[in-house]
Amino acid sequence: MPEKQLHIRVTESEMKILERYAKRTQRTKSDIVREFIRSLKERKPS
Repeated sequence: MPEKQLHIRVTESEMKILERYAKRTQRTKSDIVREFIRSLKERKPS
């Protein structure tokens, strides 16, 4: 499947959270965001 680019704006504190998590898990920020997006398929809308 062809890849698409996504550009988002986050606050400084949100970026710090993501960066810390990426460092702790030794993963890229993109990988973390992709995993979160895939998890939405399993969630039921509230």
